Amino acid sequence: MGVFSFGKASSSVGLDIETNTFRVVQLRPSSDKPVLLDYGSIKVPVGAVIEGEIVDVDMAAQTLAQLWKKTGLSEKKVTIGIANQKVVVRLIPFPWMEKKELRSAIQYQAQDFIPIPIEEAILDFDIVGEFTNEDNERMMEVLLVAAQRDMVENNIAALSKAGLKPQVIDVSSFALVRVLVDKPSILPEENGEEAVALVDIASGITNIVVVESGTPRFTRVASLAGNNFTQRIADTMSVSFDEAEELKVKVGLPVPKSEKEEALPVEPEKAKVVQDILLKEINKFIGEIRRSIDYYLTQRPGVKSIKRVILSGNGAKLKNLAIHLEKGLQVQADFGHPLEKVKIGPKLSQELLAGEELAIAISLGLGLRGLEE
Repeated sequence: MGVFSFGKASSSVGLDIETNTFRVVQLRPSSDKPVLLDYGSIKVPVGAVIEGEIVDVDMAAQTLAQLWKKTGLSEKKVTIGIANQKVVVRLIPFPWMEKKELRSAIQYQAQDFIPIPIEEAILDFDIVGEFTNEDNERMMEVLLVAAQRDMVENNIAALSKAGLKPQVIDVSSFALVRVLVDKPSILPEENGEEAVALVDIASGITNIVVVESGTPRFTRVASLAGNNFTQRIADTMSVSFDEAEELKVKVGLPVPKSEKEEALPVEPEKAKVVQDILLKEINKFIGEIRRSIDYYLTQRPGVKSIKRVILSGNGAKLKNLAIHLEKGLQVQADFGHPLEKVKIGPKLSQELLAGEELAIAISLGLGLRGLEE
């Protein structure tokens, strides 16, 4: 699914519009894996993007223009991702019909499933499965995407003012599935009774996606993300946001008592305060993830459990995060490896990309979507 496609480009450029940072990749196809030709990122001025949504078009456009100048990219057509509270993804059962008929039916029935007024929404859909209901009627599962029109138009306006053009506008959670899910190794085939959760922790939002057999069946955007952790440290310790971010990165979460403690590069008293703050926040975060998983399981009685969470996003680099998620959710928590989907081009440093691999997931997935056009 597109979500919204505007035609081919000579190469594929994936752009992740995130609250603190814009990230861009350039890919070209090859006979084996796609080649990652270029990667770049730039900090976004405070207030340009809030919780994944562009609110200052001019500031976002200026930042995009600077990013293109910084990276030296010549390709102007881009695939961008949208992930915020103005994007809704729903899995809906429909009686079986031809795709042309389904398009008309969705226009009439979508309002029953989405909180956005239909006249203010842009809709797209994909048929992801078929089944027979209790009355032996042929049915199909339709993945419906609805996006607030003004939000999409702000993205397009920012691109246009930066001299760029949208090739595809995709949902960021779909990009995650593209780079984090490898069906043979990640999704065990046990009569469809297991699923995997993808959790991408960025600065302004967290994307939560539940996947079965390679198909996203539940997505949610949570506002509890990396900036919340940082801001709580800043407020409690009366330091600047940048100082709080540095403390968060250096100190991280405490290791469990059963494991050997690490030597930290700050005073023990200060480290203890930071870790106490982070522990309170991580407990809230675990609660967010648990509620999403529990809701999904109530909607999918054929799925008995979710035993694995795959982490990505810059916020997933918080020290000892995976250990705390495993304990709090009673799951196996692993880090994603999106770079395994591509070959690294000669221009790029393996060392640089190794440190950015978790952060690059969405932009890379968007770049791969561009290659499908």
